Amino acid sequence: MNVVSRKKVVEFYLVHSDSRDSLETWYKICKKADWTNFNEVKNFYPTADWVGDDRVVFNIKGNKYRLIARFSFRYKSLQIKWIGTHAQYDQIDVLKI
Repeated sequence: MNVVSRKKVVEFYLVHSDSRDSLETWYKICKKADWTNFNEVKNFYPTADWVGDDRVVFNIKGNKYRLIARFSFRYKSLQIKWIGTHAQYDQIDVLKI
């Protein structure tokens, strides 16, 4: 998968250093993946949730953080839409970010 953009991952873990290993692992796995649908993502990440508008929420570092990605399985890409704490996630509308 083409992951757009790694910059968001780095910017987040520079502030939340305890998320670095988890985010880097997530990024590397996604870069190497050849997923064609959400079920394949779910098989690899059982806690991932489809939230609509081609968006998937991933739990990062034992659900301390959350990452929202928008997938285009047709074009083998995903765009990181948002990364934040679980508390911040509870305050956003995942379909409007």
